[in-house]
Amino acid sequence: MKALLSNYAETVVLVTGGTGFLGSILIKRLLASGVAVRATKRAKSIIPEELIDLPALTWVDADINDFFALSDAFIGISKVYHCAGMISYHVADRQRLMTVNVAGTANVVNLALQHRARLLHVSSIAAIGQPKHNEEATEDDLWEYSSSQPGYAVAKHEGEMEVWRGIAEGLDALIVNPALIIGPSARSEGSDTSGAIFAMLRKGLNFYPDGSVGLIDVEDTAKAMVLLMDNPAIIGQRFLLSNVNMTYRELLARCSNHLGRPAPKHRAKPWMLSIAWRAAGLLAMFTGERPLITRETAKSARQRLRFSNRKVVAATGMAFKPIDDTLREICTTLK
Repeated sequence: MKALLSNYAETVVLVTGGTGFLGSILIKRLLASGVAVRATKRAKSIIPEELIDLPALTWVDADINDFFALSDAFIGISKVYHCAGMISYHVADRQRLMTVNVAGTANVVNLALQHRARLLHVSSIAAIGQPKHNEEATEDDLWEYSSSQPGYAVAKHEGEMEVWRGIAEGLDALIVNPALIIGPSARSEGSDTSGAIFAMLRKGLNFYPDGSVGLIDVEDTAKAMVLLMDNPAIIGQRFLLSNVNMTYRELLARCSNHLGRPAPKHRAKPWMLSIAWRAAGLLAMFTGERPLITRETAKSARQRLRFSNRKVVAATGMAFKPIDDTLREICTTLK
């Protein structure tokens, strides 16, 4: 508490989930701009080495599902970047996804209302609806519930609903929906992060799924978030954050080229993916490790998804980093 009190006299920005892939990059950008940052983490989370003992950065142990610990972190806060959340496409995690991404977000929204703090909530393209007529998805495409929706998509959608509820109650807030965030610091545990794709590529792939995906560099994601947050005229809106749309075949081919390996040549047919996720699940029973491919990720890999970035470009004027530079950096790290 004494460490927090020392920061009350100055304007401080709060970042939830500060040790995560996106949160840690966002913190570095904020610090570089001269902003004092308070960041939350879970008690067992490991602080990235480059974010240890920095004078303008204060760490607070506050799980977003612990309302009282979180309320202490909000004292003296003017802006909140809500990056904390859970990413999983494992059926066993559905309830935990709801607890973290919905109930946890409700806590953040309620405290932001109480402290009159401006909030930027990090959602996901998983909460964006399917466009009609095979067009690019936009912020106006409404998500529709169905029994086939992954638990992660349901949780992110309902988390957004908490933010919209807060906005209706007077909260100064906006929402971003990033595409697949990539960067050399992505982790590769299980199927929970973008790092899983590159972990599988490193092990060797002979097949490619026939779907497509939106991609954005983690640095560009943080940059867009700060530009949007710093524009007080932007209130009660959501923004898709995506740089390029790319087929998995092209993505894997480019990465294989950077790794100096042959690109996957064979299309993975639906029945192959069905066998793959079942085999991965069976193997996991013996190894105790989480499978790199699940039923939900196999289904996602077959979807042809395309996303528009016109709204965020119009609002910020930002130019995106060439995605091939990001892929080259990731593959250099893999080597």
